[in-house]
Amino acid sequence: MISLPPNAYKISISIHIFGTRLFPDTNKKEKEKETTNMVKPSSPVSSLSAPSLPRKARLSPYLLTLLMFILFVAVLYGEDFMCIFGQLEPRLPRPLSRTTEGKEKKYPFAVGKTPEGCDVFSGRWVRDETSRPPYEEWECPYIQPQLTCQEHGRPDKDYQFWRWQPHGCDLPSFNATMMLETLRGKRMMYVGDSLNRGMYVSMVCLLHRLIPDDQKSMETFDSLTVFTAKEYNATIEFYWAPFLLESNSDDAIVHRISDRIVRKGSINKHGKHWKGVDIIVFNTYLWWMTGLKMKILQGSFDDEEKVIAEVPTEDAYRMAMKSMLRWVKRNMDRKKTRVFFTSMSPTHAKSIDWAGEPGKNCYNETTLIEDPNYWGSDCRRSIMEVIGEVLGKSKIPVSFLNITQLSSYRKDAHTSIYKKQWSPLTKEQLANPVSYADCVHWCLPGLQDTWNELLFAKLFYP
Repeated sequence: MISLPPNAYKISISIHIFGTRLFPDTNKKEKEKETTNMVKPSSPVSSLSAPSLPRKARLSPYLLTLLMFILFVAVLYGEDFMCIFGQLEPRLPRPLSRTTEGKEKKYPFAVGKTPEGCDVFSGRWVRDETSRPPYEEWECPYIQPQLTCQEHGRPDKDYQFWRWQPHGCDLPSFNATMMLETLRGKRMMYVGDSLNRGMYVSMVCLLHRLIPDDQKSMETFDSLTVFTAKEYNATIEFYWAPFLLESNSDDAIVHRISDRIVRKGSINKHGKHWKGVDIIVFNTYLWWMTGLKMKILQGSFDDEEKVIAEVPTEDAYRMAMKSMLRWVKRNMDRKKTRVFFTSMSPTHAKSIDWAGEPGKNCYNETTLIEDPNYWGSDCRRSIMEVIGEVLGKSKIPVSFLNITQLSSYRKDAHTSIYKKQWSPLTKEQLANPVSYADCVHWCLPGLQDTWNELLFAKLFYP
């Protein structure tokens, strides 16, 4: 009698548990030969007295049903469970491949490349009083009064002296001359909400000192603001489109609408103003955060009877992202132009997120968050997942500026109460500054200059 190893029945279970043989039976003929030579018992007596093979273990129908149920639940709700326990990391867009069919891929405007294996968005903030700030608040006349913190009484300047240091490599120094020469005869545009407008103003402040006063201007035409460098025949522009798609919040001045509605398939409403741009920087996030659902208009805002559907915010956001990519595919020449998408800008409205005193926010915060794994409740991981999914599957080249994590550490850099207020403050507000502190926008100079330094790095050293 040929004996089998003691754990033979365990192997049998593992490869037949779902009724499917996972491995081919390469020794079938040998097994048949062995079986033929085996001594078969001829009676119950001899059967009892002869050494017997271990019987193949069978799973109870109840146990099999339980296993199938557990597997089903794990697949269906696995990410939710991980979110509950704080273990889910958002899937980010894959980096653009440097090679195509084994050849080095050439990006428009690129003069070099980031060292292999270096993620410029992963790093730490270091104190730098030598090269920071890159300009002074008072010397840049283009900063909106909502972002001039020093002018509006902020007592400290510490937020201006931090430099982003990636792990394993150095961030290329921002070269204003190189940037302007690159923009000669071209258009650069930022498209999105007020956070992208802050990034736009930061870029203008980083460049304008090299341009004589009589060779530069800034004008606003409804949703479009244009900074012109006449000597370079170049423009840097900002276009207000908080959802990218047409919405009832498209007025660049009067847009404080709580019941927000976005029109499906309407990106050309704004997109016609973006045509002919050589470098475009998109952002959209904050205006989508009205709750768990978003109102989507199926027809036109001019229709007497409007058909409006409420869909999960993630689905609505995905729709906008895909519309953006379709517009890019139809209107941008990938051999001559560059497209960027900036991730969500964090807010610091809940101090309990960083183990602060309950009921507080960014007001009076002058230090950084030191926990490298910090992720505030203001940044929806599910939205980051959508960004990763849509950009990750797209064949359209979009450079992803992942400013979320590095900005999350900077609870010190918001405008807080040090800005122009749109309406007079009440006695109750004045008695409680936390109640009117702006924990969304950022002081300039400050954090958003780093966003543009990262843009500079990905533009010239992808």
